[in-house]
Amino acid sequence: KVLPSSTLVPDNDPTLLFTNAGMVPFKDIFTGVKPRSYPQVTTAQKCVRAGGKHNDLDQVGYTARHHTFFEMLGNFSFGAYFKEEAIRFAWTFLTQELRLPKERLCVTIYHEDTEAAALWQKIAGVTPIPITTSDNFWAMGDTGPCGPCSEIFYDHGATIPGGPPGSPEADGDRFVEIWNLVFMQFNQQTEDLRVPLPKPSVDTGMGLERIAAVMQGVTDNYDTDVFRVLRKGLAAFTTVPDTAQNRFSYKVVADHLRAAAFLCAEGVMPGPDGRSYVLRRIIRRAIRHGHGLGIRELFFYKLVPVLVQEMGEDYPELRLAKTVIQETLKQEEQRFRTTLERGLFLLENEVKALPSGGTLSGAVAFKLYDTYGFPLDLTEALLRDRRLQLDKEAFFSALKEQQARTRWAGSGDKRENPALKALATRLPATHFCGYDKEEATASILGLVHGTEEVAQAKAGEEIYFCLDTTPFYATSGGQQADRGTLQTAQASACIQDVQKTAEGVFWHIGQVTSGTFSVGDSVVARWDKKRREQTAAHHSATHLLQAALRQVIGEQVTQKGSSIDVERLRFDFNAPGPLSSEKLEEVEACVNQWIREDLPVVVSEQEKSAALAAGATALFSEKYQDRVRVVQMGLVSKELCGGTHVPSTGHLGLFCLLSEGGIGSGVRRIEALAGEAAYQQVQRMRKSLKEGARLLNTTEENLPMVLAEVLSERERFRRESAQQQALEALSTDILEETVGEAVLLCQKVAAVVPQDIRRHIDTLKKGSSPRLAIVLSEEGDQTRVYVGVSERLKEKCAATDLLNTLLSLLREGGGGGRPDFAQGGGRGLLAPQEVLNLVKKFYLH
Repeated sequence: KVLPSSTLVPDNDPTLLFTNAGMVPFKDIFTGVKPRSYPQVTTAQKCVRAGGKHNDLDQVGYTARHHTFFEMLGNFSFGAYFKEEAIRFAWTFLTQELRLPKERLCVTIYHEDTEAAALWQKIAGVTPIPITTSDNFWAMGDTGPCGPCSEIFYDHGATIPGGPPGSPEADGDRFVEIWNLVFMQFNQQTEDLRVPLPKPSVDTGMGLERIAAVMQGVTDNYDTDVFRVLRKGLAAFTTVPDTAQNRFSYKVVADHLRAAAFLCAEGVMPGPDGRSYVLRRIIRRAIRHGHGLGIRELFFYKLVPVLVQEMGEDYPELRLAKTVIQETLKQEEQRFRTTLERGLFLLENEVKALPSGGTLSGAVAFKLYDTYGFPLDLTEALLRDRRLQLDKEAFFSALKEQQARTRWAGSGDKRENPALKALATRLPATHFCGYDKEEATASILGLVHGTEEVAQAKAGEEIYFCLDTTPFYATSGGQQADRGTLQTAQASACIQDVQKTAEGVFWHIGQVTSGTFSVGDSVVARWDKKRREQTAAHHSATHLLQAALRQVIGEQVTQKGSSIDVERLRFDFNAPGPLSSEKLEEVEACVNQWIREDLPVVVSEQEKSAALAAGATALFSEKYQDRVRVVQMGLVSKELCGGTHVPSTGHLGLFCLLSEGGIGSGVRRIEALAGEAAYQQVQRMRKSLKEGARLLNTTEENLPMVLAEVLSERERFRRESAQQQALEALSTDILEETVGEAVLLCQKVAAVVPQDIRRHIDTLKKGSSPRLAIVLSEEGDQTRVYVGVSERLKEKCAATDLLNTLLSLLREGGGGGRPDFAQGGGRGLLAPQEVLNLVKKFYLH
């Protein structure tokens, strides 16, 4: 069976950051948790190895074969064939189908696997190289399926550095592993007990990028056709040629573009932790290398069309998500360029204080790495230019501590209840009949209480019910499950939630309210009609909302998630920024217009390819069967959807928006109401308007004007109060030091009107002793600097000279004045004690 690639974000596997191997989607089959649907499977699986246990991020660019994103060609046998067939298939494919010269191939085995050694000799006439390390023994974990490996290498020739596998030079690029055959023949039950599996299996993996390099006659994956196209796209943005000297940065950008785009297409957004943090590192490393190629404009997001043109036919999700990928990368690049400039400013300041041949502290290098995204090699390169050293030991010590703090501990997803998981593998899929039936008679196939399978469920117990058939809609596609009841003549239960497993088993979760249920009982299952109708209204309204957004904003709008229940609908979508009130009003008007037109809602089943070709929209991160359910509303909306809906749009009655806001980089969220919930909201708003008008002794029509006057008066009072507090603060927290006859004064205050600060400095300057007064006024990340110098001191320490010195510590600084008073400002913050120390060191020593 040829299966499509699974997603990069693993399903129901909280142990992994990303799908990092072709076998990941089949882990539960190999462990026996899930039954096999097919005895033999082949896939071309999208993989990312960046972060977590398997991390090639920092290797990219240094070798010819490492990638963050790659495609793994896999063959899997779940007990159908084993070593002999796998070896024959692999050898036949390489030497006959691909016609690779046998003398260029070499094979390794695990040193204890004499069976594989004999088979290689018998089938291929090859004497394999025995490997004694765990590199040739694969294990899923400390326990579970495991077995020896047999790896096939291609020899690129003596002109490439490196030695054969097993030799001290094996890490070179001459001998490249192109195929790995994993023979899963054991079950590691404990640390010391390993027993044979009843049905030995095979997991093979061949990297598409590596075999493409071999077939195209190149020794570097980055010289294959796909990467040549991406490198050519990058070359258009720089005057630095794509030569061997600069190839490192070209490799990094081309590789990281693929990883970043595919992760964004699956809804991963740059952020501070977990998967989001890894994506941010990938993007920023690419941008940094673009900066190293002399590119000063935004460029990374502009390469997305090149990638989509090259890979979009095989991976339609890239085409569907093209706009959101570009917007995400653009916003992250804009943020990082500001961060990069700050990092360079920090490094320059640190370097200025170092003598020739000095050493930069590891703590500073790590701050550049962790906070500003500077790879260690960039910091080292900048230091080499200045003949400076780096305390690497301290850097790696700080890095180790950070890795310990942020080590991937799982996605936070809940692991499946073991009893539910085990029972679901034995039970048939539940038949769902709830699209057109409010109730159904069903048989209880299984009961679970807590984490134990039970034969009976008694009053008061929280129970998972499995039925052979059900009218209850299970939570999926963003729509929340039905609620309702299960009843027999002697017992009843209240169902609060319904969850569906990957095997298609529905678990009805609820409490037994009376009597006793037993496995095998016949029950009447009935959902709450009012709740179902309101949820269906919200789901249909969600489809109309998406159609309206695409009409008002543009076809680039794609769904990023949704939540639909009886209370409200929530819809997440890509957008570069907030929607104006005019746009929101237009969206709301569109939906209500379609409601008034009472468009028919037609549901049909179609082949997925035909439905998509006919213009149906789909959530690109969602998995769909070959036959799909298509929900069409007039000519305005056509979507693949398994949810429940109203018969026609007129049943919605009314639609009203509640809120719109950002929830992440390039992602907006709308909350809205439809049907009865929308009507109740309008009633509440009318009531609030009447009460507000009564309290302010005005009419509803004049309420906005009266409120504007009240708010204006309140804002005036707030400003006056804040200004008074700031003025009072001018007389407190003044740092004072005496140097000889001179009195030095420095003070940090919140934003204050400049005229008040000038008067304050005039007061501070008064006195019999020479006096120098500095006031730092902060607002956000900016600082205004005011310097006043008394008449007796201004020749030795002019206010303008001192101001320029202080502004050099700030970014984008500027200002001026007279010898006795000067002012200016810039981006950054200063500490009063630091300022006084600088004055003493350079002016009053």
